Amino acid sequence: MAKSIEIDRKKRLREEPGKGHNRWHPDIAPVIEVAAGEEVTLETRDANDLQIHAGTTAKDLEKIERTVAHPLTGPVYVKGAEPGDLLEIEYLDIVPERYGWTRFAPGGGFLPDLFDYHFVAHWDIGADFATSPQLPGVRIPNGAFMGTAGVAPSHAQLKKWNDREMELLARGGRVFPPTAAGAVPAEGKVAEEGLRTIPPRENCGNADVKQLTKGSKLFVPVAVDGALYSVGDGHYAQGDSECCGTAIEMGATAVVRFRLHKGEAKAKNIVWPRFAHPGLFAKAEHAVPGNFIATMGMPITADGRNENCDLSLAARNAVLEMIQLLRERGWSREQAYVLCSVAVDLRVSNVVDVPNVTVSALLPEDIFDAG
Repeated sequence: MAKSIEIDRKKRLREEPGKGHNRWHPDIAPVIEVAAGEEVTLETRDANDLQIHAGTTAKDLEKIERTVAHPLTGPVYVKGAEPGDLLEIEYLDIVPERYGWTRFAPGGGFLPDLFDYHFVAHWDIGADFATSPQLPGVRIPNGAFMGTAGVAPSHAQLKKWNDREMELLARGGRVFPPTAAGAVPAEGKVAEEGLRTIPPRENCGNADVKQLTKGSKLFVPVAVDGALYSVGDGHYAQGDSECCGTAIEMGATAVVRFRLHKGEAKAKNIVWPRFAHPGLFAKAEHAVPGNFIATMGMPITADGRNENCDLSLAARNAVLEMIQLLRERGWSREQAYVLCSVAVDLRVSNVVDVPNVTVSALLPEDIFDAG
């Protein structure tokens, strides 16, 4: 019989601390043990741990705890996994819950200087499409995947990654340092030292890769005995960039199977995660939209200064141009930002035509066909 971790979907993570965690740390005890080849069913909460529901308003968002993201289910101890191995995680199924949300907030997203307030869109999730009263006439196709999934860091990695992020913070970078506020486990070294799950790292984590749909395989180097795999942060759909800071966020159930590639990470010096999919990651018409409109961005500042090969600035300009395009069509700036986050794909069009590298933003027109 397949093993599972089941949760009470009416309870927040802190009410079921034996089912998961929201920090990365090697001392978090596993919830279950499985053998390579076993199927495992993992029920997960949404990224903000049940704080947002269909009646939530933008005003309500001012009061939510922002240090609880992301509630992860696990860890799962994979028997035989050792440091230096490469863990393969195959996603056999990803089953959405019926409700989802998208929001942006002060200090978050790709354009925090322009969207420094709260906004939320609610989604009714179906088997094939999601719709929102905040975006009338829009249907977003099912592209369910798990936004956050990874393995535990070693103690050495924990220190290394924290040191480099604190150095970046000192240079003015956008960093979320360790904090015990909202941590699960709530006490001890895990709460005090545990790394926040906001950024992805070498252990994968919150990579938000929308191609990791049903049938995909994720490969992550193992750093501790048992690997200690955890997962959460289900997304019903997302554009490549998740630019407003969230996708269509949802609770979900992930069915996974593990395979061990013994010693492969050490032998081949594999440090960073990899992923694969044996077929299309979504239906053909959604994975490769045949009907789209796109905007371009290049590394030119608003006051006309030409920056050298700045892909981040080019991406910003591509998103701003897409927001402008959507506003020309009658959408508000808030609606346009959300649409960019859940449906628009950023593509690096060139990195060689110096100094003006180019990022394009592709909007699939079929999402506006409400049928």
